[in-house]
Amino acid sequence: MLVVMKKNVSENDLAQVKQYLIDENFDFHQSTGSNRTIIGVIGDTQQFDTATLEQLPGVHVVFKIPAET
Repeated sequence: MLVVMKKNVSENDLAQVKQYLIDENFDFHQSTGSNRTIIGVIGDTQQFDTATLEQLPGVHVVFKIPAET
């Protein structure tokens, strides 16, 4: 799963998203560019409902990666 943060996201909003992921027992890798921060979420996200994550401040969009067939 990929979490794309809004441009110029605040450190507080970013910390809140990361804490939410930790609370949901996910690991993640943060990639920070000049305009965007992307969080690659590691773990079983197939049954995870992204609705709450998508509503957190600073989140632009969440992409689920389809399972391999």
